[in-house]
Amino acid sequence: MSSSLKNLSDFSHLAVGNAENLKFAIVVSQWNAQITGALLNGAYQGLLNHGAKEENIELIEVPGSYELISGSDIALRNKELDAVITLGCVIQGETRHFDFICDAVANGIAQVGIKYNKPVIFGVLTTDNEQQALDRAGGKHGNKGEEAAITAIQMGLIHKNH
Repeated sequence: MSSSLKNLSDFSHLAVGNAENLKFAIVVSQWNAQITGALLNGAYQGLLNHGAKEENIELIEVPGSYELISGSDIALRNKELDAVITLGCVIQGETRHFDFICDAVANGIAQVGIKYNKPVIFGVLTTDNEQQALDRAGGKHGNKGEEAAITAIQMGLIHKNH
């Protein structure tokens, strides 16, 4: 969890591992494109920085965060992947729509991981406002897309070796 005092996208204390032999899909929402685009850049660069090969990273764009569920399912159904990274952004509005979408997306993504027994990483921002999202998509709190990539590498290696 990020705080107002620090950027938590610092991985210098972690032994992340080498992603050279891993295959990934990044499923990204087109909704809130400024934010999800920044998350995507962070995730993609994070994978490359830890040895992933470009040809082993598939990008799947879906309309919104809710569709991350079926996008992840499609990726795992049709490909031999070591991990899937889901990236989206849901910003609180005036109605309860936010609550329903956030709950459905979190549970749906978890269920896809269970269904396929593969790591499906939750890289979905659920913020009160746009500024909080920007702060977490390359701003003062780092880039949660990069954090999702690091998690995908770590979990992909655990899955591959156990």
